[in-house]
Amino acid sequence: MPHRGGVKKILMKKYLGLFVALALLFSLTIRVAMAEDSDTSSKQEETQTIIKTERATAKVKMDALRNSIKNEKDKAKAKIKESRIAGREKALERFDNAVEKINNLKDRLNVQIPKLEAKGVATTDAKNLIATVETKLSDIKAKIAEANTLLSSSINELTKDNKASLKTLAGEIQTLLNDAHSALNDAIKSLKDAMKIKTDSESPAAGTEETNQ
Repeated sequence: MPHRGGVKKILMKKYLGLFVALALLFSLTIRVAMAEDSDTSSKQEETQTIIKTERATAKVKMDALRNSIKNEKDKAKAKIKESRIAGREKALERFDNAVEKINNLKDRLNVQIPKLEAKGVATTDAKNLIATVETKLSDIKAKIAEANTLLSSSINELTKDNKASLKTLAGEIQTLLNDAHSALNDAIKSLKDAMKIKTDSESPAAGTEETNQ
């Protein structure tokens, strides 16, 4: 029978990898910069490309509206219209930035999950939560597209009905963003809990108890 100190040493080596993975997961929670695998970089680049394309499309429409201001002879009215366009662009950009941040964190988790699975950590709950995030993000993008169409359809002040529709869309987008963020936090917590269960089951104390039995 191995000496108690030897058992301790062996078990320490077995869960050292899980300890490192747990440290990485904590770094995601507090958003500390970490080295990204090529898969993560690729996914982030793809997401950024999509968002940039959407922004470019919105910019083209907004630029067309801005160009139409040149025909406005009243300088005061022209200034109001210019401010209106700038405000609409900023509103859309804030939504896009929020989506990008959530998507990037989701991609980082997707890279960590296979590594944790290889160490025997249960990841089913986290995967289901990430699938929820994916659905929320798709819904968000669809609603941002609706908002973009609404805001870029005319340079004129929004009608009462359009304002009501935009307010509804903004509220729905914010709710979906909150839901996606909450699901990500739950996914991280799920992985932390699963990793703790795994490390506890392989701790020196647990190993000593099994040996004594």
